[in-house]
Amino acid sequence: MSTFDGPEALGPGSRQRARSRARRRRQRRLARTVTVLLGCVGGGAYLLSSSGSTGASPSGTAGTHTPHRRAATRAVVPLPTPHALAAFYPTSSVGEGKWSPSGRLVDGRPTVYETTLRLPDNPGVVAGVAWMDTRLLHARLYSGSLSPGGLTWKYTAPVSPAASKSLVAAFNGGFLLKDSKGGYLSEGKTVAPLRSGAASLVIYANGTATIGAWGRDVSMTPAVVAVRQNLTLLVDHGKPAAGLVQTDTYTWGVALNNIANTWRSGLGLTADGALVYVAGQMNIVDLADILIRAGAVRAMTLDMNPLWTIFASYRPSTPGAIATAANGSDLLPNMVQTPARFLTAAYARDFVTMSG
Repeated sequence: MSTFDGPEALGPGSRQRARSRARRRRQRRLARTVTVLLGCVGGGAYLLSSSGSTGASPSGTAGTHTPHRRAATRAVVPLPTPHALAAFYPTSSVGEGKWSPSGRLVDGRPTVYETTLRLPDNPGVVAGVAWMDTRLLHARLYSGSLSPGGLTWKYTAPVSPAASKSLVAAFNGGFLLKDSKGGYLSEGKTVAPLRSGAASLVIYANGTATIGAWGRDVSMTPAVVAVRQNLTLLVDHGKPAAGLVQTDTYTWGVALNNIANTWRSGLGLTADGALVYVAGQMNIVDLADILIRAGAVRAMTLDMNPLWTIFASYRPSTPGAIATAANGSDLLPNMVQTPARFLTAAYARDFVTMSG
């Protein structure tokens, strides 16, 4: 017998059976490959590339954000701990610009850090700054009966006990839609059409979030599950929007009692993909300047005036325990609202949760 055992050494029937077996083996290998690929698409963490991520692009600004999955077996690498922020004055006050961890740990690590900075034009007033690790935290947009409107939302206040077991932080959304000059999309519903050029907080199916101008930095993809638009970008390419004035009480939101230094809030995206939230009693120029000092390369305004600006973090005494008002803390002690806001059914505005 020949030592060659390929199909050419066999009879016609044997060759046919050998070809059939080879074809079935190829089909099985293809099926396994498709299964693996679908598994990577359907689960696991996103791999954020420089051309489609919350990370820095070659130009040093945050890139266009089209998430790509990475293998589920590869551990998520947390973002680097943020560097201390420089004060706007030659001498820092105690603790100014130095980050302190806040909220429950995720995989044994802090994912939220907080600090304060004195306003650039008023050292007697401080703004609160919160930094959030978008690689370890998952964002979700909650909708209210007043903003954006409607009573059929799955995700609405209060945050459910089940969801609160992983809740790390939550913060206010944007203006009422009639004032936002933008659109709103969540849970497959477009409440208001998304507007090209509008400043947009975009949340993807895997919980990652980014900020950009709609149609330029971010756009609709199958992975997008929520978009919250509010005015236009306050910060772009690391610079404040043109034409900002300290006395503005209308263009960037209607200030209560026509006072420019009212409570304001904003959300920014850093070059490496972190989110930074800023709030305090300040004018619109201060808000832009502090977002930039916190590392934002793109940023948008969120809600304003005393009743609507709130950032709270939660740290129960044991892992997996329910977040409550008692184990929550505000970003600034003089915020009007408390950590209970997101845990009460009466809250009728949209907001964002960050969970581990």
